[in-house]
Amino acid sequence: MTARPRAQRLLQDSLLASAERGGARTAVIVEGEPHAYAEVLELSQRFAGAAGHAGVRRGDRVVVHAGNSLRCVASFFGTLLAGGVPVVVNPQTKAEKLGFIVDDCGAVLLVTDTRPDRALPAGAARPSLRAVIACGPTGRGTALDFDAVVGAAEPRAEPPPTIPTDLAALIYTSGSTGTPKGVMMTHQSMVFTAESIAEYLRLSSDDRILDVLPLGFDYGLYQLLMACRLGATLVLERSFAYPARVLQRVEEQEVTVFPGVPTIFATLLGLERERPLAFPSVRRVSNTAAALPPAFLPGLRRLFPNALLYSMYGLTECKRVSYLEPELLDERPLSVGKAIPGTEVFVADAAGRQVPPGEIGVLHVRGPHVMAGYWHQPDLSAEMLREGSHPGDRVLCTQDFFRMDEDGFLYFVGRSDDIIKTKGQKASPLEVENALHAIGGVREAAVAGVPDATAGEAIRAFVVLDPGAELTEQDIRRGCRLRLEDFMVPSEVVFVTELPKTETGKVRRASLDHEPV
Repeated sequence: MTARPRAQRLLQDSLLASAERGGARTAVIVEGEPHAYAEVLELSQRFAGAAGHAGVRRGDRVVVHAGNSLRCVASFFGTLLAGGVPVVVNPQTKAEKLGFIVDDCGAVLLVTDTRPDRALPAGAARPSLRAVIACGPTGRGTALDFDAVVGAAEPRAEPPPTIPTDLAALIYTSGSTGTPKGVMMTHQSMVFTAESIAEYLRLSSDDRILDVLPLGFDYGLYQLLMACRLGATLVLERSFAYPARVLQRVEEQEVTVFPGVPTIFATLLGLERERPLAFPSVRRVSNTAAALPPAFLPGLRRLFPNALLYSMYGLTECKRVSYLEPELLDERPLSVGKAIPGTEVFVADAAGRQVPPGEIGVLHVRGPHVMAGYWHQPDLSAEMLREGSHPGDRVLCTQDFFRMDEDGFLYFVGRSDDIIKTKGQKASPLEVENALHAIGGVREAAVAGVPDATAGEAIRAFVVLDPGAELTEQDIRRGCRLRLEDFMVPSEVVFVTELPKTETGKVRRASLDHEPV
């Protein structure tokens, strides 16, 4: 009698199902080292056992502050197998911000690549945090060693009583308040989204998906989710910091799917101008986070002669909104396409009424992929989630301006908030300004996003110095690097005598990028 295939209703079901179908198949290749589905599952189950021993119960949050690695993958799935809610955080996140996230979500367990005595601000009491597991040196304190505690744990085989509408993950994103917001995603929404994206990208179990994007960035995380759902192979790299090494891996591992952001593609095109490059094994190239400049297309087709090129748009609150069929890219190079399979979008005015084709309005999104809300922020949730015209429906108001043509294709017009999308990630101006103001000698500071062909938007800082202060652009950037992730460090610093302000003393952000440089 043939065994009934496992239904994939929960995020962890994808790993369980793929291990059942073919445990010897390669699940993930971490910096060149292959790991089979059976191995990834066992390590994840051992982590689940260790997490349970540390006190993680159904619905508890586990912060995973780690780079792209087998330990990070096992921590993510292991948390789910323990019934917990993983919160994957970019490993570049500094102590103060990490401390905020741990406190905000009430994490009971922290897994970190950084020495635990340096990962979090010293001296702060964190009553919810029961244990810290260190993937590297434990340093001083009571942190547990990952390999020791997970290796000694009994694998947890008994699944928790989780259902699809339970919280699956918190994905923190910067906001206009200057503090990160925890986007609540259910199992149902994330399983649906991974399936929908894999469908329109036309992926299969034979694919080998490159991932150089942080697993703490939802675009990077979904590469893992899609690979496991399909039983495909994820080629996981720490980053794109060393392009030559990554490109060698693409050739060695015969990568078929290359997800990227404009910054990555600009780097590739720069290398291609120096010497001929081509990667014929790649069959799919996807771009998001910022618009793909049409001028990039000829070079990308030389680099990936056998690939379909996808332009897409999304936001963390629903992961993906739209995509453009690659066959239409030359015909509509400025469009981000139509809604992903199983969802619906429309453009509306301030009153929520749909606007005619060609008119500008705010993009609204319907579908199972829409977030459940922001963690412990009902007012902000209400701003983004509106009552729909269908009974019981909730519609995501993206706060971004779009227009839709008569054929239903979407065109991005501009953002209705101040968030800067740079290098594939979101930067909060207030967070950058707080770092600038912490630098001795800085009297006032403000930042703006300015158009950039490679980063989507570049961060330009406008700085007013104290009288007598003698700081250089390098001094400002160095001070920011001590306090911010790399993508938030301003690429330009402009010294001015005063900032443009309103009558009430507020900085007029809309005027910043018009200041002379």
